[in-house]
Amino acid sequence: MRRLICLLVVSLFTTALAQQEQVTAGFIYVGPTDDNGWSEAHDAARQLLDDEFDWLTTIAVESVPEADAEPFIDQLVQQGANVIFTTSFGFMDATVAAAARYPDVVFAHATGFMRAPNLATYTAEFYQVYYLNGLMAGALTESGTVGYVGAFPIPEVKRHISAFTMGVRAVNPEASVNVRWINSWYNPAAATEATQALVAEGADVFAFTEDSPTVIQVAAESDLPSFAHYSPMLSFAPEHVVSGQLVHWDRIYRDILTKVHDGTYTAQNLQDVDYWSLLFSGAVEVGADEEVMINPAFEEPLRARMVSDSELGEVSVYDLVMTRLEQMSQETPAFDPFTGPLSDRNGNEVVAAGATMSPEELASMQWAAEGIEGQWPDEP
Repeated sequence: MRRLICLLVVSLFTTALAQQEQVTAGFIYVGPTDDNGWSEAHDAARQLLDDEFDWLTTIAVESVPEADAEPFIDQLVQQGANVIFTTSFGFMDATVAAAARYPDVVFAHATGFMRAPNLATYTAEFYQVYYLNGLMAGALTESGTVGYVGAFPIPEVKRHISAFTMGVRAVNPEASVNVRWINSWYNPAAATEATQALVAEGADVFAFTEDSPTVIQVAAESDLPSFAHYSPMLSFAPEHVVSGQLVHWDRIYRDILTKVHDGTYTAQNLQDVDYWSLLFSGAVEVGADEEVMINPAFEEPLRARMVSDSELGEVSVYDLVMTRLEQMSQETPAFDPFTGPLSDRNGNEVVAAGATMSPEELASMQWAAEGIEGQWPDEP
């Protein structure tokens, strides 16, 4: 076993392998490349690397329905792609099937868990960042109700909402996070409706998983703060975006493609390759925009809100955020929000005292943290 720059769990072969002199990489996106969110972030990384490497050619297909991905994968193979990245959880079954049909093509699936000799998995993992966003949200809510617009109730989104909620409750133990699902990755109309409903129910701070700035814009119309999702979104509401999550997919794609090019990765040795890229990797970052970790408009209220921490004593939320960021940015984090004892919202112990959830456990997580309100499909 060895650790890659943006990898927590991966097994590599050490034998010398043939170099792949020319690489043609195909990318499949679930949304449009101008969504200001998830798909745009992937495509920005693709373009960056296409310009960076003279041995690399890239092809991209946008707005692919998750249930209909296989014909698009076939199309990329016919266009000469020898590496294919499928960038949404719902592409998993299609990717597994295609990997079996094209055993000489290298596949990598984002946020999934099924692998094969020619199929790796990868994710830029944000639960640490969501926890930090939650600390800030908990300090800023006046009503005690934080709104969250969720895309699909899959383990990835569930663990992010739970991490966010644990952050909220760490500074505001009586606060709740009210979740509304829209069952879509990109649906501004549904996101608008969900946000407006949460405002009507008393939510006064917002976070979301939907690949547009809609929630930010709707919340700003009611003069309410919010947190950006995966991309720089400060410009959409400069006086209302507090912070958020930023992703640098190029860190992961550069590593994978370089290893395909130099022969380290082949279509025969990817069974145990899984990128789980946390803060330490540099693939994920806290921020409302590039070089704006916390909107200066919110620094004063975060510094003014004091909390009592068992480790740090009396501390401002601003300083607590900075301390936790430093602790979680270490190669071996000194703090992890998913360290027990933890109970779910039904009072069941889900993490024992002193234990920390593993990447495998987090990848299949279904339970809801204490303080989450609203529907939670497949709740244990």
